[in-house]
Amino acid sequence: MFSGKKILITGGTGSWGNELTSQLLEKNPEEIRIFSRGEFAQVSMKRKFDDSRISFFIGDVRDFNAINLACKGIDIIFHLAALKHVPICEEQPYEAIKTNVVGTENIIKAAINNRVLKVIDVSTDKAVVPINAYGMTKALGEKLIIHANKLSNHTRFTCIRAGNVLGTNGSVVPFFINMIKKNNQITITDLNMTRFFLTLKDSITLLFKAIEVSFGGETFVVHMPSFYIKDLASALIKVYGNDKTKIIETGIRPGEKIDEVLVSKHEVDNTYQYDNLYYIIFPILSIEGLKEYYETLNLKKVKFEEFNSKISLMDINKLEELLRKGGFID
Repeated sequence: MFSGKKILITGGTGSWGNELTSQLLEKNPEEIRIFSRGEFAQVSMKRKFDDSRISFFIGDVRDFNAINLACKGIDIIFHLAALKHVPICEEQPYEAIKTNVVGTENIIKAAINNRVLKVIDVSTDKAVVPINAYGMTKALGEKLIIHANKLSNHTRFTCIRAGNVLGTNGSVVPFFINMIKKNNQITITDLNMTRFFLTLKDSITLLFKAIEVSFGGETFVVHMPSFYIKDLASALIKVYGNDKTKIIETGIRPGEKIDEVLVSKHEVDNTYQYDNLYYIIFPILSIEGLKEYYETLNLKKVKFEEFNSKISLMDINKLEELLRKGGFID
């Protein structure tokens, strides 16, 4: 799938981009292009990998000319660039629209213009029944990516929808660890809050499989475990805290949900079990060849009414196993 290919990663200097690059290098690509805004992050990444197959483009997905230039000769695009912090997107929704919506539109145009073979958009559970600006802009991004399959017979576009990934930039685990070390306490907005989580390495591995089997026009939903945020806090306190470490409830922030959803009740009629790792959501739009592509697999419709983060909650022992796997506890 990736051998001899030229691959572009937007937002490639982040945690996802670094792990994706690391795993892609093992698959013998001809070139990996990292497209992002941060000069220092690119310099750091270049020093980290020191591999002649990696090249760097400074630019912003808001700038069509910049992304169009970066797409020249590219076979596969991983679209990771986004504004992701819920409170910031609430405070600056126009900026979220520029990056998450207009930026995605620019990716689509540039990919078609340069006859890219496949575009993978990495989306989020917050795009499902969205109540915040981040989720709304990512939901629009999903719609644009799926619709893009009607604009080209050459370039195929697929969405991958996942929940939280342990250890990514700005994620809750390093944030909690830092709070324990600095203040000997953890603040949680609501003690009933649940979230989907997976390790970064596993997330990228699952991403590859979806890319390899996708047709274009479908949304792959990663089957992720979930747990209470208060259990995550307790597990980290056992390692990094002491008997005086406190958990303090502060009240839910604007745009936050108690539970997240990966497949909504409005999507279940078009959602099928692909295997133990994935669900596939077929679009409302008619995408030529999509249904025929999957007919031979005889996929079964899902039986749940909604796939939310309260369905398959981990106990604290399994949560600790996940944290060990992610390298956060010994």
